[in-house]
Amino acid sequence: MSIRVREWLRLLGLFRLTSHEDRVEIDGEIERRTGVYCDDAIDGGLISKGEFEEIVRSILKRKKKRIKERPMVV
Repeated sequence: MSIRVREWLRLLGLFRLTSHEDRVEIDGEIERRTGVYCDDAIDGGLISKGEFEEIVRSILKRKKKRIKERPMVV
């Protein structure tokens, strides 16, 4: 998992809102968008903090939607 992603999440106060799986998804999304390893993308300025926050929020939103759509077992 990316060191820079964890650092930025902590810096932005979002770390506690994410699970390990979320952070792995964030890494993957950054790599998909930039075409390079996520730490390198952050270090190289290929992704802004605004874009990073957008990625995090979209992943958290997807997670919330998946939880909502799960059928309840009684």
